[in-house]
Amino acid sequence: MKSIESIEEWNQLTNNGNVIALFTAGWCPDCRIIEPVLPEIEAKYPEYTFLEVDRDQFIDLCAENDIFGIPSFLAYKDGKESGRFVSKDRKTKEEIMTFINGLPR
Repeated sequence: MKSIESIEEWNQLTNNGNVIALFTAGWCPDCRIIEPVLPEIEAKYPEYTFLEVDRDQFIDLCAENDIFGIPSFLAYKDGKESGRFVSKDRKTKEEIMTFINGLPR
């Protein structure tokens, strides 16, 4: 999973192709719980570019996208938001995969 380093990088990556962004933070225990399953999820969905966005580093980006709880996921297709799985609740591998399976192709 690629970690975003700048807003410019965010804009470039989310404007091209299929992207799933994970909003997270180092201090978030629910974020740490899903970390072990993320490589498996990435491998199952090679048609997506997976990005990691540090909530503390990009708080303005979170506010712009109404991300007030983490871990949260936003999906983009060619620059437009195509889905969101946003809440402060812990997410399971099954819930994340159900979210991705429900995205428009």
